[in-house]
Amino acid sequence: MDTHLIALDWGTSSLRAYRLGAAGETLEVRGLPLGVMQLDGCEADFERALEQACGDWQSAAPQAPMIACGMVGSAQGWREARYIEAPLRADELTLLPIERSHGMPLWLVPGVIQRGGVPNVMRGEETQVFGLLDGDDSQLAPLLIGLPGSHSKWVTVEGGQLSRFQTFMTGEVYQALLGHTILGRTAVTSDSFNAAAFERGLRVARSSEGQAGPLSTIFSSRTLVLTGELSGAAQADYLSGLLIGHELAAMSAMLQVPPSQSIVLIGNSTLCARYLWALEHCGFESLRFAPEATAAGLWKIAAGAGLVATDTAGESDVSPHACH
Repeated sequence: MDTHLIALDWGTSSLRAYRLGAAGETLEVRGLPLGVMQLDGCEADFERALEQACGDWQSAAPQAPMIACGMVGSAQGWREARYIEAPLRADELTLLPIERSHGMPLWLVPGVIQRGGVPNVMRGEETQVFGLLDGDDSQLAPLLIGLPGSHSKWVTVEGGQLSRFQTFMTGEVYQALLGHTILGRTAVTSDSFNAAAFERGLRVARSSEGQAGPLSTIFSSRTLVLTGELSGAAQADYLSGLLIGHELAAMSAMLQVPPSQSIVLIGNSTLCARYLWALEHCGFESLRFAPEATAAGLWKIAAGAGLVATDTAGESDVSPHACH
């Protein structure tokens, strides 16, 4: 099947490549441990990683344009694609071309910045957001999109526009607390999920004790084990519920989210399942999980920039005016 776009999600630890067809459908996917932090940062190293990920696709379809989102466009990446200010639409993402010694240029999707007293940024999540909005009727009404992860994002979309967002370092803090503080000394590794412990963490975050904030309540993940009220095997799930509960409480207060707000989660299904449980526990009513939307977002951004055509014949084309 013909390749009309080679799309890359190039993050910190991994590189995922998508071969897309005439209507943006995914024909093939590859994942490699070649994120920007696994490379030495020189031009040749990025070229080698690109060749390893999709060199055969380029050889078979030399005119197919290439687009990439994520940390590859950061200051630590191949080339820095400067942030675009929110609010914005998908077609306002001005792409940065990397001219290469051979083959098609690689077009980089810029990140998004929200300015203010405390600036906020994202790279890669904007592509998932716009991918979800492609053909989604809910984009006409206010929509809250959650992207759980190491740095969880909560993105407000209004009228199809990415209007504002908040970041919570919940996942990274969770790993750091268990791996590098005294809290981890009482934790026992377990392969099973302790739902009761997770829900207890949620309750504590929403309780009067929880009003003191996570810097106060996280110590309870140790004291509950020391007093025999919680097993060491349940400690990690309790701490997970506690941190996610605090995240949702802060997000709700900052964004003034009513229980009827439509919320969509994108990301790892196991982690999203925890967030869906937590959101239900917090009283939210309109919830759903969406599959990973990066490929759809990269296709939409490429089409908006003129890299691919989206006519009824399904022919793809590279525009000489794209993205300059």
